[in-house]
Amino acid sequence: MHPLAAYGWDRGWEAEFAPHAERGFLPGRVVRVDRGQCDIVTPTGMVRADTEFVVPHDPMKVVCTGDWVAVDPEGSDPRYVRTLLPRRTAFVRSTSSKRSEGQVLATNVDHVVICVSLAVELDLGRIERFLALAMSCSSGEALLRDSVDCGEFSAEPVVVLTKADLVHPATLAHLVEDVERSAPGVPVFTVSALHGDGLDALAALVGSRTSVLLGQSGAGKSTLANALLGEDVMDVQAERDVDGKGRHTTTTRNLLALPDGGVLIDTPGLRGVGLFDAGSGVGQVFAEIEELAEACRFHDCAHQSEPDCAVRSAVENGDLPVRRLESYRKLTRENRWIVAKTDARARAELRRDWKRRGAEGRAAMAAKRRRWT
Repeated sequence: MHPLAAYGWDRGWEAEFAPHAERGFLPGRVVRVDRGQCDIVTPTGMVRADTEFVVPHDPMKVVCTGDWVAVDPEGSDPRYVRTLLPRRTAFVRSTSSKRSEGQVLATNVDHVVICVSLAVELDLGRIERFLALAMSCSSGEALLRDSVDCGEFSAEPVVVLTKADLVHPATLAHLVEDVERSAPGVPVFTVSALHGDGLDALAALVGSRTSVLLGQSGAGKSTLANALLGEDVMDVQAERDVDGKGRHTTTTRNLLALPDGGVLIDTPGLRGVGLFDAGSGVGQVFAEIEELAEACRFHDCAHQSEPDCAVRSAVENGDLPVRRLESYRKLTRENRWIVAKTDARARAELRRDWKRRGAEGRAAMAAKRRRWT
């Protein structure tokens, strides 16, 4: 067995690395990135290497935890990362800056584990936002650009409701049902890291694969990581008593080897989760709305005031929750705005849409004034 097999090394990576092996470089997987340097696990052990030669202008291509790289062999001082192997998957969110840039949170992942704490009120809209990004990671629009064909590789989303011991069993069943309706087709687990409930089923799912833990600060990601690892590797702190929020204990993204195979990437708590070219992900999360929209009278129906709208009819009949439609509208608008910042065609379409709606509004006001006069 290859020394890096426990970290996800396979024949595909071996084929990708072959040209670099001929030049004498070592393969390795990035465990942690910190201020221009990174820790890399290689066949000869853990090494510290500089990323000076792989610092692109595109923030989507910077070295990230989970990347497979070619690094200088033993005897080199200092050691450098020479190149990144093409990414199979990547989880990317929009940055908080006014520029339309993406921030890569984890790469080459097989499972996106969305951690949601049951110690606070359940936010279904936030879960849908995470799922849209996770499913875009699978479908690979802008996220896998300049990478391998995403049809062969995908990142599967999983929702984990943590701190289940704080909720009454009857209430827990209703919460799980609400999440399952908001995450169609996505596995939903309830776990209690304190008592070990639900850990075996989750460990069986993520074993022998690469999984990334995502969620707000205080969602119990580090506690869950320690439970899956079987030891206290990640530091944890109690939530604030004032508002029940976490304290951002984890400050870097860390790749950790699981005892029974597979690796886990623990990430800091996310304050904001901005969409980044997640159109297909939004469509998958709200598949029932997309299916209903095919029966609308107009192909570009906004599901607001248009006649013969199948989506609004479903809401009126009680077949589609109002909250679900509002969440769909919000994420669709946000994603269109993000895409329009960098895509001239999308920007032109958005501008035409604004003009059309403005004209419709003016015409409606003019008709209203005529009726009054």
